[in-house]
Amino acid sequence: MAEETTTTAPPTLTVDVAALTSVLDGKYADMRATVRELLPAYASVLEDAETMTSDEFRERVREVVLEIAATGAPGVGFPEEYGGGGDIGASIAAFETLAYGDLSVLVKFGVQFGLFGGAILQLGTKRHHDAYLADIISGKLFGCFAMTETGHGSNVQALGTIATYDPATSEFVITTSTHDAGKDYIGNAAKHAEVAAVFAQLEVAGEGQGVHAFVVPLRDKSGKVLPGIRIEDDGHKMGLNGVDNGRIWFDGVRVPREALLNQFADVTEDGTYVSEIESSGRRFFTMLGTLVQGRVSVGGAAVSAAKVALTIAVRYGLQRRQFETGTEDPGTEQLLLDYGLHQRRLFPRLARTYALHFAQEVLASRLHDVFSGITTDEESRRLLESRAAGTKALATWLATDVIQESREACGGAGYLSVNRFAALKADTDVFMTFEGDNHVLLQLVGKGLLTDYASDFSDLDQLGMVKFVASVAVETVLERTRVHKLLQQIRDALPDRDDADTDSGLLDPSYHLAMFRFREEHRIGGVARRLKRGVDSGMNPGEVFSRVQDHVISTARAHVERLVLEAFVEKIETLEEGDNKLALNLLCDLYALSSIEADAAWFMEHGRLTTQRSKQITREIGDLCRRVRPIAGDLVDSFAVPAELLRAPALIGGER
Repeated sequence: MAEETTTTAPPTLTVDVAALTSVLDGKYADMRATVRELLPAYASVLEDAETMTSDEFRERVREVVLEIAATGAPGVGFPEEYGGGGDIGASIAAFETLAYGDLSVLVKFGVQFGLFGGAILQLGTKRHHDAYLADIISGKLFGCFAMTETGHGSNVQALGTIATYDPATSEFVITTSTHDAGKDYIGNAAKHAEVAAVFAQLEVAGEGQGVHAFVVPLRDKSGKVLPGIRIEDDGHKMGLNGVDNGRIWFDGVRVPREALLNQFADVTEDGTYVSEIESSGRRFFTMLGTLVQGRVSVGGAAVSAAKVALTIAVRYGLQRRQFETGTEDPGTEQLLLDYGLHQRRLFPRLARTYALHFAQEVLASRLHDVFSGITTDEESRRLLESRAAGTKALATWLATDVIQESREACGGAGYLSVNRFAALKADTDVFMTFEGDNHVLLQLVGKGLLTDYASDFSDLDQLGMVKFVASVAVETVLERTRVHKLLQQIRDALPDRDDADTDSGLLDPSYHLAMFRFREEHRIGGVARRLKRGVDSGMNPGEVFSRVQDHVISTARAHVERLVLEAFVEKIETLEEGDNKLALNLLCDLYALSSIEADAAWFMEHGRLTTQRSKQITREIGDLCRRVRPIAGDLVDSFAVPAELLRAPALIGGER
């Protein structure tokens, strides 16, 4: 007779919330704590957004931004000689934490100090820094970032605003060439901006030199729009109505030669164009690369918004009861969070939010190193731009998904404005399209993967990239992708054939990483083959790229998801043994397996997943959710969202 075996449920973990918050806050815990202490004083802005008119709310948001400016927090990323703190990493941490509060305040803050101030800092030189930075940091000078145009959207290289140099007066003449070339969706433009960083096609001596940025006054000190400038209000929006977005047209507006933000190129008084970067394409991408901080900031803010939504939803699930199930005392209804489906809805998203948090931490650290001069090589800068683009896309999609599911998980209560979901949904929706449309950003990531940073891909448009890849032997591309090595890694991580029906290896990080890496590398090779086949068949390169765009996007997404998993695994490896580390391991396993489950059909199609093992993964996810259940409240409490910002009075506190 076979000996009976019993399975013992894993012991419940005891999470040290304060210690886990410290892990999440990381290097900039003090800065995050400072912003958290500041935010409750402005909790009333969340209600003001619902009760004030648009004009009133815009003024209220401006007042709050000025009050925050007075604390010195906005200047932390600017040079010390202008009243700043000289710490880019700290500025990202402050922005992410500020995103726990009203998002109109956050976006106006970002426009003023991140976009406008960042353009002056990164694209300008000492003459611009001396003239503007101190007043920008203090909020004395409000500005805007005028890049996007109605007719061109993400196609910045095709902007229709023209800046023509006039050597007779040593001035640039700024002109909107067509109505559709008007600047659009420009934050601060409709009412408050006195000055704009305007992106325009530079023309010198009849020759176009590509897109450059200029400092252009918009209003006088009384707020009156200056001659030659027309500004319209974009009007009421889906959300963020505390931000005064507007449209701008220029009719022969003259600015002095020194208005050119000349970090990468200049025009001499006699009308000679000079730049140390010979290639116009590289010059353009170098200029845009200096503005990557905006994408990093938006991604971090999106993760913070997801944290707010999950905090509300999990707390609600820990106190709201519905239906008797016979598992407790007669007459006692069951907590929502005790239902397996409720756990399945929220906990994989909780795991993904933790994963994106740690990926964002890596990204912010690399941004700090590049912008502070700690890392100076060109490849690191290019990798930063790619990682920022991809992380921003995944983080903003995360926010939309998490907020929607959290709203539904709160039932009718989630539909009440007091519980914040209405504002979170409306205010974060634009995150997916500003600072770059997510799909366009993932095309940028895919382009970098295909050219492997081996060519000067900053000079390649989509057609050039297609031709480049098509000119490379597919075998070379596949060798680069290390597919065979990755296949061996997966085989090593899988159980022996005799154990194929067991759950062995499912919680092994090496198995998760091997699966993610294989998917990424296989997709890179697949796109390369499709591009080569199309060009070899004589098809127009533009048509070839159009036909494989979906594959490019899926390749880029797989790449970023692998980076996210690696960041999570590497973070856990740095922690001391204990229940907090075990809790994060649970979440990391849940993130990895739920991601594999979501793409199970692909893994099956490519021979990396059997139907039996797919079922085992689904079963394991359910088990992981049950193990997360006792600590779910602690996991969201570790986000440390100030209680005042949750609003939802009935959701503060509750059972565990």
